[in-house]
Amino acid sequence: MTDAQDEAGAFRALADPTRRQILEDLRDGELAAGEIAARFAISAPSISRHLGVLKSAGLVTERRDGNRILYTLAEERLALCIGRFLSTVCPEQIVLRHTTWRPRAQSEGS
Repeated sequence: MTDAQDEAGAFRALADPTRRQILEDLRDGELAAGEIAARFAISAPSISRHLGVLKSAGLVTERRDGNRILYTLAEERLALCIGRFLSTVCPEQIVLRHTTWRPRAQSEGS
């Protein structure tokens, strides 16, 4: 699979507001499928389909814990897909943001 195809799958997954909300919910850590479904006013099978799309796009990972399926945000994968696109479309902004973030990181480590 090429980078362009890889990114296309990620952007298709990100096109849906429910899937974007799932990713936001996962930013604080791992959640069980039932916990994710409880946050939405749609059926559990619909949430399961959304989770399948996110997993196929590589934006979440899953692991089994007994009879539960736990989902985790694939932060690096998401950042790489979005970052590649942004660096192509608006490279000046990426440089500016990187420069802005760098001093903060250095001052925190000092």
